[in-house]
Amino acid sequence: MYLSGTSRRNTMTWRRTVVFFFCLLLTVLCGLSRGADSSQTLSKSGSSGGEVRLIQNRLRNWGYYLGTADGVYGQQTKSAVLAFQRKNGLAADGIAGAATLKAMGLYDAGASRYSRNEFNLLARLISAEAKSEPYAAQVAVGAVVLNRMRHPSFPDTAGGIVYQRGAFASIGDGRFDKPVAESCYRAAQDAMNGWDPSGGAVFFYREGEGGANMDTVMAEIGRLVFFQ
Repeated sequence: MYLSGTSRRNTMTWRRTVVFFFCLLLTVLCGLSRGADSSQTLSKSGSSGGEVRLIQNRLRNWGYYLGTADGVYGQQTKSAVLAFQRKNGLAADGIAGAATLKAMGLYDAGASRYSRNEFNLLARLISAEAKSEPYAAQVAVGAVVLNRMRHPSFPDTAGGIVYQRGAFASIGDGRFDKPVAESCYRAAQDAMNGWDPSGGAVFFYREGEGGANMDTVMAEIGRLVFFQ
């Protein structure tokens, strides 16, 4: 059958349109597939970043991981995750999904109440105030901030607590602006997950730099004294 030039052009235009929408549909479906996977998978082989570093540090503390916490989810990290999963009766797939992270104590219901900005701010304050102190003291400093957020006499946001005038000496003396120590990210996470070595304190001071009534002291860790 003979088609005129106009008909041939219309046919070609129609075919191009069909091909375009077909490709567009495939792109959308692939994006949805990746989105669904990312909602189920938080860290796996090829991932990198702060979350991977937290996983590595936690597994290293428990003896599963012997490498450095470089934030890269390589074969050594996967093997450590697999060993942890087998030990704890989890699906052994080498992927740090929601169930595995919860078993590690990294992202439970308590931690999910706080934003990523609050996490980073808390880690920075812990580093500024206590990076040279024992790990439990670092967690306790983070717990003090969170305890204040729940206390009626203090602001109810991490930013409000940290930047409250006169609250922390490190804000004004330059320590707050220095690089954050790696352990302080872990300490912030542990504090957000509910560990409170301070015993519920809302204040702390360094020995030789302040004081408190002994009746109110809740804990003494390293050179830091925590009190109500």
